[in-house]
Amino acid sequence: MPEYISLAQQAIVQQSVCQLWLDLGNTRLKYWLTNSNDELIEYIAELHLQSPVDLLLGLMKHFQAFNIHSIGISSVLDPKTNQRIEQLLSILNTPIYFAQVHAQYANLITGYDNPKQLGIDRWLQVLAMTRLPKKYCIVGCGTALTIDLLDHNQHLGGYILPSLYLQRDALTQGTKGIKIPAQAFDNLNTGRNTSDAVHHGILLNLLGAIQYVMQAHQDYQLILTGGDAKVFLPFLQQYQPKIIPDLLLQGLKHYVGQQIQCD
Repeated sequence: MPEYISLAQQAIVQQSVCQLWLDLGNTRLKYWLTNSNDELIEYIAELHLQSPVDLLLGLMKHFQAFNIHSIGISSVLDPKTNQRIEQLLSILNTPIYFAQVHAQYANLITGYDNPKQLGIDRWLQVLAMTRLPKKYCIVGCGTALTIDLLDHNQHLGGYILPSLYLQRDALTQGTKGIKIPAQAFDNLNTGRNTSDAVHHGILLNLLGAIQYVMQAHQDYQLILTGGDAKVFLPFLQQYQPKIIPDLLLQGLKHYVGQQIQCD
């Protein structure tokens, strides 16, 4: 529990009905706890070091202190790991909803020829934006940089690019004799040393991809989400971008809400 919450407040929170939301990514485990008024109680993101089950096992005692009414999960992990996670969470004795990509769901028409090939994280982000149907270019700034186009309820497909850090790591590993210290991706000035040239070049590369898509879809609203959204924001002001940091969570809530209605 956050340190600024008193013991009395903690007891009240833990006795109230809560919902647990999990985002199981390739490198991080994120969880949110919300109350019956959809207010955020807790949020934590941790590296799981390829051991998400072990990390989750360490959190179970904490979760058991809450009156959790349902669990919604977005997972990019393999089926065997998901099964182990479901078995572990069954200790909480509450309905568990694993989000899955559908060809059509809650008015969203998925743009992939084979919807199963579309990542659940991207799909949930797109699903979230169907609640306010317009034309959107949704850019996920996470482990990979993803670009998805949504025309009201029709997903048009998109693009996947290596992120800022994946590109830097690949360049470090694939180029002999070049050492690139970590630094901020904060400007596009011509590099006067190798480190600046690499960082500014990588940022220029990804911004160029976003700008290319936006120029081809000028009537689309640009939406940025993910941990690195603020890195790209200053360079895309001509498109009046909007940052929605919890877009995946919004999509997951929408998905589970639809599932509960069908139960």
